[in-house]
Amino acid sequence: MISMKPKSLQSRIFSYGALFVSLIAIITGISFYFTISQGIEQQLGIRALSIAKTTAERPDVRAGFELENPTEVLQPIAEAVRLQTGAEYVVIGNREGIRYAHPVVDRIGKKMVGDDNERALLLGESYISEATGSLGPALRGKAPIFDEQGEIIGVVSVGYLNEDISSMFFQYVDNISYIVLLAIALGIIGSSVLARNIKKELFNLEPAEIANLFTERNALIESVREGIIMVDAKGIITTVNPAAYDTLSIPGQTELIGRTIQEVLPNTLLPKVLETGERHLDRPMEIHGKKVIVNRVPILSDDQIIGAVSTFRLKSEIDQLSMELSQVKRYTEALRAQTHEYNNFLYTISGLIQLQSYDEALSLIHDETAEHQSLIQFVTKRLQDPFLGGIVIGFFNRAKELKVRFLLDEDSNLKELPGHLEKTHFVSIIGNLMTNAFEAIESLPEEKRIVRLFILDNGEEILFEVEDSGNGIADEVLSYLFQKKVSTKDVEDRGYGLMKVAENVEDLSGSITLEKGDLGGALFIISIPKRGFLHDAN
Repeated sequence: MISMKPKSLQSRIFSYGALFVSLIAIITGISFYFTISQGIEQQLGIRALSIAKTTAERPDVRAGFELENPTEVLQPIAEAVRLQTGAEYVVIGNREGIRYAHPVVDRIGKKMVGDDNERALLLGESYISEATGSLGPALRGKAPIFDEQGEIIGVVSVGYLNEDISSMFFQYVDNISYIVLLAIALGIIGSSVLARNIKKELFNLEPAEIANLFTERNALIESVREGIIMVDAKGIITTVNPAAYDTLSIPGQTELIGRTIQEVLPNTLLPKVLETGERHLDRPMEIHGKKVIVNRVPILSDDQIIGAVSTFRLKSEIDQLSMELSQVKRYTEALRAQTHEYNNFLYTISGLIQLQSYDEALSLIHDETAEHQSLIQFVTKRLQDPFLGGIVIGFFNRAKELKVRFLLDEDSNLKELPGHLEKTHFVSIIGNLMTNAFEAIESLPEEKRIVRLFILDNGEEILFEVEDSGNGIADEVLSYLFQKKVSTKDVEDRGYGLMKVAENVEDLSGSITLEKGDLGGALFIISIPKRGFLHDAN
């Protein structure tokens, strides 16, 4: 079977438009023709009647009926009227319908044909009739002839043959046809222009392609995890995806489309975007008590703002991604430190072997292996959660690289973290506190660089202690230490670590305590309840 390729949208619009205009033009032409025909026929009927009445009222016509041979007078009068008015015939008959005047002389003296004289001869009426006379079908005007006493003495019949009327109609057909053809031509040209313009407005896409794009667009909007709200130039909501309902904490059955954006989000800045065309990227905002990150972008068409779109996502989700990336970075740093440390170790062994100091090389290998195995065994036995065990080993290698004495408290003990507690929060807490501790002692002499870590699961809560031998934290910054951009280091783009620690501890319903440790520096104590009980953060 041969499959026919469907016509393009442009060709269909052109075809339908041209066909529609052609039909309208033809129907209009036919209607115009019949309207003119009826008008002409009506006017001819009125004209015939008027001629008949005028002729019937002439005194010489009345006088002709009193003569012995009325034809001698009436025939010339009738012919003169016929020639002057252009009528097909003017017939004058007596009360019995016998012709006194007729265009065909041989028919004078014979009875009038058509059987339509009764109203004139019996009732004295003047009227228009259609009947078939001796000359054929005709449109006739009939008028009675009255004598001086008002008695009906005869009838005047003025007629126009139907075939002559039809020929008069056809005189207008050419003109009407030209008008119809011109209308069809203009309609075809207009349809072509309209089809091209519509195609252009639709970006040269076919209906099937538009339907596919619409379906794909809906699927895309539905699948995006970010909340999406679109508004038109008047701020009326036109599109909302399910993620927006979740973020806005609005029941799914609530209809938002058609409502103003200010009604749904009173504190939105979308009207400002519609007014200025300014793009708002990664702006913080609070919606129904939830912290979100919002993007607002105007929708432009030919440099005109026709709407705007706002996308937003919970800040907690973005923070979680940031933390996960941060932990990946920390693992990478730990592996890099471990690689760097083992490279130094291998260089040392290589040098000892080249110096033929075999005993020293064997001793170094033995010590390193024993220390590493001891650490692995201790961590594996005491810290049974692989996430925390991995980051502790990573920081142990980092400490060796930084020439820091890293003490993992021998009383540390932790089983695997409960499933309902987010492990990435724990990794972030330890990672940020350990990093801050290393940075707090980096300026001290090598022999004074000490960091201690203690991890304990006592059954009810999980405790972390991170202590360093630095200078501690000044009293004046304690009240706002865990706020954004607060740092004890005079360096730009710092102060996020402790803020993250505070947020993670709050998410885990824990508490933070800051004390002066036995090593002389800061001692951070973190308490995380295993059952999710909320403690106030200090």
